[in-house]
Amino acid sequence: MPFKNRTSEDKPGVSIKEAGSFFAGGRRVTLTGQPVQKIQVARNAPARTVDLNGDYITGQCYVQYLLQSAPEFDAPLMFWHGGGMTGATWESTPDGRPGWHNFFLNAGFDTYLCDAVERGRASWSPYPQIYKDNPVFRTQNDVWTMFRFGPAGAYESEESARNPFDGIRFPLNALDILGAQLVPRWTTHAEMTLDAYYQALARVGPVWLIAHSQGGNFALEAAATHPEFFKGVVVIEPASAPPATGKAAQVPHLFVWGDFIDEFAIWTSYRAKADQYVDQLRSQGGSVQLLDLPGEGITGNTHVMMMDDNSDQIAALVLDWIRKTAQSA
Repeated sequence: MPFKNRTSEDKPGVSIKEAGSFFAGGRRVTLTGQPVQKIQVARNAPARTVDLNGDYITGQCYVQYLLQSAPEFDAPLMFWHGGGMTGATWESTPDGRPGWHNFFLNAGFDTYLCDAVERGRASWSPYPQIYKDNPVFRTQNDVWTMFRFGPAGAYESEESARNPFDGIRFPLNALDILGAQLVPRWTTHAEMTLDAYYQALARVGPVWLIAHSQGGNFALEAAATHPEFFKGVVVIEPASAPPATGKAAQVPHLFVWGDFIDEFAIWTSYRAKADQYVDQLRSQGGSVQLLDLPGEGITGNTHVMMMDDNSDQIAALVLDWIRKTAQSA
């Protein structure tokens, strides 16, 4: 299965030894007392009995993997996505360019791409019977603000009427394609999600982890709880941070931040929490690097920098950190 290499002109394409997937975590839940219904479940077919009473498996994550014939790294790379998103975050950019999954595969990693509990191919469970709360859905308006595409209130349905930040690197003509990736999320499933991730890590770890937004918050907690699962953790703009307790200082951390953060109170709050976490890790002797892109002269990047038009440039910086960290271990 050839892939075009994008990290070295002299290196041959990737050779895949095995492609597959698995589910990790989950538990059995039995429902009773549900009404039995007659429903036409198949097009052009007669209605049949649908009985929702019985056993369900809930709380699992989905993991897709690609294993190379000759990986260049002694540990694989795992991806965790953010809130209201799936592993599609890493596959391709909304304007059709290869994503970070392709970049790091070509760099020589075996890869593990996750859909968290209740997202994408991990599937849902009935609510309110099993999931106790309604899902939260994300609008394009919310994405505009939370992903820092432009000032709050500047989103318009008509593309020509929108008012983005100057120099923004996200391809706004593909904003609707990003919107098509968004999925429902439940806000009370953190413990269940982490448990499923731990089960996946126990199967394949230790790993290099790249985690985004809500996934970055999970990554920080996971590193403090199970440092043995990680070679290093790359946290792309975490949505806040837990206290830096436990054994997190045993795991090398890279934090990556984009532009326009000072334009939003919620983002200055998230950044302050994460910076406090960095200070705590350093005080405990942890190896922590902060990559502030505007501070490095790389401007215009949004919360979804893996989709911005300079996504390869940022991926190369992350790869450089991984290489150096691996060499110093």
